[in-house]
Amino acid sequence: MNAEPQHPRTRQAFYRRDRRSVRLARQFAGEALTAWATTERSDDVLLCVSELATNALVHGVPAGRGFLLRLTLHGDGALRVEVHDSGPGAVGIPDASMESEHGRGLLLVAALADKWGVGERNPGKIVWCEFAGAGG
Repeated sequence: MNAEPQHPRTRQAFYRRDRRSVRLARQFAGEALTAWATTERSDDVLLCVSELATNALVHGVPAGRGFLLRLTLHGDGALRVEVHDSGPGAVGIPDASMESEHGRGLLLVAALADKWGVGERNPGKIVWCEFAGAGG
């Protein structure tokens, strides 16, 4: 008997350039995880959503624009988080000193997610992270 292929489940939402958008993105992600019965690693996922959304607002969203949050749960339980913005610039983990109050967001994403990276879009970029087995 052949098993039916499992198609990924995707949810996405667009947010304005507004500091409240980070909270709304995190809430949206939490609701998606609950609807998908994906509670394993949810704290890590939600923290990464917050960090990527914050970085998009601070570094990647020009005035008058916003960012897109896309969550994809694959049939194997892997979860991909993407934040699309229209801003220029390279993305990397800065050298943050112990006294620094900023610069640790991507360091947290790199530590919590199984993979992360940056993709191109025109205009802007996609910063993503993945969690293997987040689907429980």
